[in-house]
Amino acid sequence: MSQLKANAKEFVFNTSASEWTPPISSNATIINDSSANNNTVESININDISLNESQEPINNNEPIDEEEPIDENDPLWKATLTLTKGDREAALKLLEDPDSLLQYPEIKAIMESTSSGDDDWETTAQPPEVIESVAAIPESVNNDVVVKVKQSSSAATLPDDSTEDDTALQDSDPRQHLNLVFIGHVDAGKSTLSGSILYIMGQVDARTIERYEREAKQRNRESWFLAFIMDTSEEERSKGITVEVGRAHFETETNRYTILDAPGHKNYVPNMIAGAAQADVGILVISARKGEFETGFEKGGQTREHAMLAKTLGVQHLVVVINKMDDPTVNWEQARYEECVGKLKPYLKQCGYVIKKDVKFLPLSGIAGDNVLREVSADKCPWWKNLYSTGAHNTTTPTLFSCLDSLVISGRNPNGPLRIPCLDRYFERGTVVLGKVESGTLKMDEEIVIAPTRKKAKVDAIYIKDTKVRSAKPGENVLIKFSTINVEDIQKGFVLCTPTSLCPAVKEIEVHLALIDLLEHRPIFSPGYEAVMHIHTVEIEVTCTALLYIIDKGRQIRRPFGRQGQQCVARLKLPLSTCLEPFDKMPALGRITLRDEGTTIAIGKVVRLVA
Repeated sequence: MSQLKANAKEFVFNTSASEWTPPISSNATIINDSSANNNTVESININDISLNESQEPINNNEPIDEEEPIDENDPLWKATLTLTKGDREAALKLLEDPDSLLQYPEIKAIMESTSSGDDDWETTAQPPEVIESVAAIPESVNNDVVVKVKQSSSAATLPDDSTEDDTALQDSDPRQHLNLVFIGHVDAGKSTLSGSILYIMGQVDARTIERYEREAKQRNRESWFLAFIMDTSEEERSKGITVEVGRAHFETETNRYTILDAPGHKNYVPNMIAGAAQADVGILVISARKGEFETGFEKGGQTREHAMLAKTLGVQHLVVVINKMDDPTVNWEQARYEECVGKLKPYLKQCGYVIKKDVKFLPLSGIAGDNVLREVSADKCPWWKNLYSTGAHNTTTPTLFSCLDSLVISGRNPNGPLRIPCLDRYFERGTVVLGKVESGTLKMDEEIVIAPTRKKAKVDAIYIKDTKVRSAKPGENVLIKFSTINVEDIQKGFVLCTPTSLCPAVKEIEVHLALIDLLEHRPIFSPGYEAVMHIHTVEIEVTCTALLYIIDKGRQIRRPFGRQGQQCVARLKLPLSTCLEPFDKMPALGRITLRDEGTTIAIGKVVRLVA
């Protein structure tokens, strides 16, 4: 808008006067100081203020009236004067309240038509912190380099799509997408290996690594600097343990990958389950250091529980990496590697893995990067080349990357019924839902139904990583934007589906359970047993209402209870209507885990939905 023009006149202060009234010309009026009632403050150039030599200092305790004539030809002043029917005092009062002034359409039209100057009224009216935050964003930020890990969905921000044209939408990347969950006992090196992968792939620059090295040295934990890439909170860095599931991305020529860095501490197993439920491939990180492998693998160690949970939660392939092979207690010894592999194989087979098909083993050093992207030198490890060349332990590739690129994920059906369990949701220029496409294909402008509430919504935008796409196929982690629903209309565990193929929601189910580790003070599983059930993204309390039969050597035997090590078919009651499906129809929505007092007591699958 046009600036308010003031013709400055020399002013001489009269000490004997009790009050002063300035002369009012035909084209000037008085504007009172409105800073006490309005947060908008006009910028004043101190060089424009001149004092007469005889002028005395002003007493700051007395009220001050300022004179600033108004340009009568100013469009804003004319419109305001018209609104007040020529009442100049009312017009001045109205100008002091910008929020009320902008409610008038004629005022809005004037503000939109005027060009923004240095003292633009709307810009000046912004809170200072907003202006500073906008100015603090450099224009040359490369979003592909800035890795946003430890990403709760509320922290995931969408790119500004206000100027995007639907014709510029991209097709989804034809390369296979794999979710990698890093699991294993605490201190096995999961976060360090994840950070090493990101650094090797150029997702983190050298200056950031140098800063992490200095910070780790200040904490007397020099070897933690790569873990700081994934462990971003103060709690995680000070304790050296992962709490939340870290999330990051990298790509190779063959595949696209999402890293899910799961916590290894037993107190955070529910968080690990949430990460593994999204995963296609599990990377079981084992510490080769003397004493650490034994601690993680013995009863109560997280190596056992994580491996079993990964299989239960639908992880198709397991890559077992024997980490810290460069430790002084190991020094790339083949005997230590064979010892770890030999102890792991029987247990993994017991968990349900087909060793020759589903599991691969390889040694590496996460902190040094050996066998991650580049093969370890023959000087350090002379026996490795001969081992993988002969296909020992079901491994025919030398490095972790070459092993991952050789994996093929089966069972993804782009033509099946649409199923997207909601992992989280938040508000950002509309309701945004975070989830993984388990089945079917999600398309732009498609009408979907939110189960179990059956509320309908239209897909406004689909994002894979930071790219807006036309569609998303199974296996993709997506951000879905809606404008017709509120955040309260969808919760974690709700499932997005199509009107023609609704996801069932029930309060009672029949399940086939394997009782693996009952509590010492609750050694039997019987009707009335209460536990916490994990299924896809849902975590809910359930009660066993009936034990239908025990499975013993293929026979169905009716018994009132089951013991550890047995399999049974039971009926579970849920307090809320929950979206799930029989395992044989939709495996991703039919795998369950039962936990009690921080211990996984049973794993299984949904057999039948009880109407």
